[in-house]
Amino acid sequence: MSYFLTPAPDFARHNAEVQSVWEAYRAGKPYRVPATVTGSIRVYLQNPDLNDTGYTFEDFFTNPEAQIRCQLEYQKWQRYNLLCDREMGPPPEWQLAVDFQNSYEATWFGAPLVLQGNHVPDTREILKQDRGRLYDMSCPDVSSGLVGRAMEFAEYMQERCRDLEFEGAPVKPPQSVPGEGTDGPLDAAYKLRGAAEVCMDMLTDPDYYHDLMTFVTDCSLKRMKALREWRWERNPEAPDAGQYRQPNWGFADDAIAMLSVEQYREFVLPYHQRLQDEFWTGEGNMFIHLCGNAWRFFPLLREELGATTFDTGFPIDFGQVREQLGPEVEIFGGPTIMLLREGPEEKIRAEVKRICGTGIMQGGKFVLREANNLAPLTPVEHIETFYEAAQQFGRY
Repeated sequence: MSYFLTPAPDFARHNAEVQSVWEAYRAGKPYRVPATVTGSIRVYLQNPDLNDTGYTFEDFFTNPEAQIRCQLEYQKWQRYNLLCDREMGPPPEWQLAVDFQNSYEATWFGAPLVLQGNHVPDTREILKQDRGRLYDMSCPDVSSGLVGRAMEFAEYMQERCRDLEFEGAPVKPPQSVPGEGTDGPLDAAYKLRGAAEVCMDMLTDPDYYHDLMTFVTDCSLKRMKALREWRWERNPEAPDAGQYRQPNWGFADDAIAMLSVEQYREFVLPYHQRLQDEFWTGEGNMFIHLCGNAWRFFPLLREELGATTFDTGFPIDFGQVREQLGPEVEIFGGPTIMLLREGPEEKIRAEVKRICGTGIMQGGKFVLREANNLAPLTPVEHIETFYEAAQQFGRY
C-alpha cells in the first residue's frame, strides 16, 4: 500500500471520460454514477510521506506562505494520485483559498484558538463556566479572530499571486474568505457554550437558549454581509457583486445531529430560515451539508427549506432516504472514510456494490463520495478500488 499512484493513468483519456460523465449527469441523462473523493489539507499535513515542507497545522494557521506552499503541494498530489471523477494531470492554473478549517467562526465570537502542533486546531468554550457573559457580549468587528486573519491572508495572497507560478502554471488568489458562510448557528452556539450545556439550556432554560441563538444568528448575518461588501470593494467585477441573495446557496449545521426532529423544528429551524431568507433567492440549488447520523432531518429540510441537495455523512440508509425524498433530490454519499482507509479492498468493493443497489440511484441524482472528508494515510490503492467499483456497479 502506498500514497502514490503507479503507473500514472492516461490523463487525456481519463479527463475525457470525466467530462463525459459530468456532462451526462448534469443533463439529467447519466450513464453511470459520478464518483469523487475529497479531503481537507490534513490529508497532506498529517502524512509524512507527502508533507516534506516541515510545516505543521500551527504553521498553516499562522503563516500565509505555509498555506500557499501546502495547498499547492496538496493540489499537485491530488491531481496526480487521487483517481476519481475529477480532472487529473497538470492544470492550466492553480487556485488558492484561505483555510482555517472549522475554527474561524468560534474565534470570531471571541473563543480562544488552541494550537496543537500538527493536530487540527480547536477552540475553547467561553460561556461554559460563565454563561452570563453572553449579556456583556456584542457583535464583533468583522476583522476579529480568524476572520480578520483570513482577510489579511487573502490580501497577502492577492499580492503574492500577481507573479506567482507553480509547476509552470499561474496561481490564482482566493475567491472568497472564511466567514462569508457559516458552519451553522447551533454549531457556533455549542462551540461558545459547550455541547451538553447548550442542549440543557434548550430544555431547562429556553429563554437563555434563544438569547444565545439570536445573538449568534444576528451577528453571523452581519458578518456574512460585511465580508461580502469587503470583497466586492476589492473586486467590483465579482459575479455576485452587490447581490447578497443568490440562486445557488447552502450551509451546514452538523450540531443538529444531537437533536430529535421535533427539537430541531422547534429550536433550530427558525434560525436556519433566517439565514435562507437573507441569502437564497428561492430558485436554483439549496445545498445542505450534514455530517453524522442526520438523515432523519432530510424530509423536514426538504419540506421547510426546499433543500435540493444533501451532502451526507454516516450512518445513512440510502434506500430509505431515496424513498423519502423522491428521485429529484440530489444526494452525495458513500462508504465511510475508515473503510476507505483500512480496507480491505474486497470490503470497499462490496460496500460500493451494496450502496449502488439500495435504490439510491433512482432518478439519476446520486454522486458517490467518501463519507465524509478523506482520512489521512488512506492508500491510493483503496481509492482506485473505490473508483473501479463505482464504474462497474454504478452503471444505469
